Amino acid sequence: MTSTTETARRLAPGLALATGIAVVATVIGRFLPVVGAPVSGVVLGAVVGMVRRPADVLKPGITTASKFVLQLAVVLLGAQLSLAEVARVGVESLPVMLGTLVVCLLAAWGVGRLLGVVGNLRTLIGVGTGICGASAIAAVTPVIGAVSVEVAYAVSTIFLFNIAAVIVFPVVGHALGMSQHAFGLFAGTAVNDTSSVVAAASTYGTQAANFAVVVKLVRTLMIIPIVLGLAWLVGRRDAAAARLGGASTEPVAPASRWSVRRVWKLVPWFLVGFVIAAAVNSTGVLPGPVHPVISTVAAFLITVALSAIGLSTDVAGFRRAGFRPLVLGLVLWLVVTGSSLGLMALTGAL
Repeated sequence: MTSTTETARRLAPGLALATGIAVVATVIGRFLPVVGAPVSGVVLGAVVGMVRRPADVLKPGITTASKFVLQLAVVLLGAQLSLAEVARVGVESLPVMLGTLVVCLLAAWGVGRLLGVVGNLRTLIGVGTGICGASAIAAVTPVIGAVSVEVAYAVSTIFLFNIAAVIVFPVVGHALGMSQHAFGLFAGTAVNDTSSVVAAASTYGTQAANFAVVVKLVRTLMIIPIVLGLAWLVGRRDAAAARLGGASTEPVAPASRWSVRRVWKLVPWFLVGFVIAAAVNSTGVLPGPVHPVISTVAAFLITVALSAIGLSTDVAGFRRAGFRPLVLGLVLWLVVTGSSLGLMALTGAL
């Protein structure tokens, strides 16, 4: 109990700040529905963070709000869907999702080489843009042996374009006259991080958010084959270096050491929770009147999380990232956006 109380006291200040900003953002969202509460939250949080950098006492709660609270909201979104819907959306999104991923990874390799962005940083930005932002970067880092400064550069670069997507994508969707269904597919395949997907789609509408979350969670599973593929490539590189009498300076777990248990650990817990929630909803146990309540709670939790993400904005990190990684991030962001829209048009989903 003492430990629980101490944890609550440690998290309370930051959570209270993020929640307070979310309340204001929710009010703004009611008056400006085109902007929406999540976008208002991330903008307000960023402004507050730039005016006065959050003190250390606030950081544990802000971190929890930006990660765990968002993941909890994603699980709640699952309670509004059925397993049949999840399976249908996942299969339906595969052509666009896989197409954008392949195009992004190829562009990261080619454009990154042209810009002179070093191999590890190029890989981190590529998988972060193509799959799921910071989560993919975190999963790939130990496999390729990336150092902390490369991770910081990649995360800062990805974060910048996440925020841009939250603001720009709904405008693009309205300009193109996208349906809720189409925008959910667009956001789920073209926005980097789960938080930004949820924020952008929630601004567009509830149906768009539900669809986008399923697409994004299926896309998140691509971490597994990508990590295994990179482990194999790095293993081959190290073996070749050993045969030539050289030594690899990048520590890595060889592909042969990748067990089923380690692969399972790459699956985010909230993805499992989302599927379980959808399974429970599929049984009809949840009464109809409960769904609007769950939707409202999930929407507010999303706003709390985005407010915390705004508070976490590291302006200095963007400056440290330098010019070339930012250009690579911008090019990949535009490539993924364009390929998503192009493939949607080709498949009749637009």
